[in-house]
Amino acid sequence: MALSDHLRELRARILKIVTIVFIGMVVALFFFDPIFALVLRPYENAVAQLPDDIDSIATIGGVGGPLMLYLKLCGTTSIILTSPLWLYQIWAFILPGLHDKERKWTRVFAAVAGPLFLAGVAVGYFTLPKGLELLIGLTQEDLTNLVEFGDYLSFLIRTLLVFGIAFEIPVFVVLLNLAGVLPGKALGAHRAWVVVGTFIFAAIATPSTDPFTMLFLAIPMVMLFLISEAIARFLDRRRAAAEDEREWDDDQASPL
Repeated sequence: MALSDHLRELRARILKIVTIVFIGMVVALFFFDPIFALVLRPYENAVAQLPDDIDSIATIGGVGGPLMLYLKLCGTTSIILTSPLWLYQIWAFILPGLHDKERKWTRVFAAVAGPLFLAGVAVGYFTLPKGLELLIGLTQEDLTNLVEFGDYLSFLIRTLLVFGIAFEIPVFVVLLNLAGVLPGKALGAHRAWVVVGTFIFAAIATPSTDPFTMLFLAIPMVMLFLISEAIARFLDRRRAAAEDEREWDDDQASPL
């Protein structure tokens, strides 16, 4: 295809993605109340665990605050729930330039990456109340903690994204191994440093900065890294065995 054809194809895919997200946003507006309750639940669970001498109230400020809350919450919901559709548009744009073997592996990665991301988001959602409880619990007795809902929503989104992206570690490790960049033996040699780096990353990346949320992120990351190392070593052994078979093919003369 000529460059102009690629640009037209890209424009068509972008327009489809925008349309999909917009339709999802309109549909989400009809379910705003249950979505709002789902988003507010971690905060309510955290406040329920606070001591009686600590007060916290969720607020929303500004004349346009309620409208922005509708748009931001429904837009975020649309992006998450319609992700299979707009990710397919990206996949459809890239697919014609891939070889058959590359298409096979990318289908595998697409099938694994989605559930892993959702698993990370779920872990982040269920650990969020503990982090909020610890942070709000630092409020002095004579003060009332006013939680602006827009800031809380941004905090929640960052937390879920950090957990979701962190759970994609096996996908990237195996992808680098298949590309021949990261052999399983090298992963084993640097395992201790990877574990230490994982805990440092979890401490920095978690917005709540409390040790419990850090551990809930770091421990699954370490387990997923160990799984990806085992997969990488298995793939290395398969490649080595395939090379040996090609070296001693019956139809090919040996070097001797």
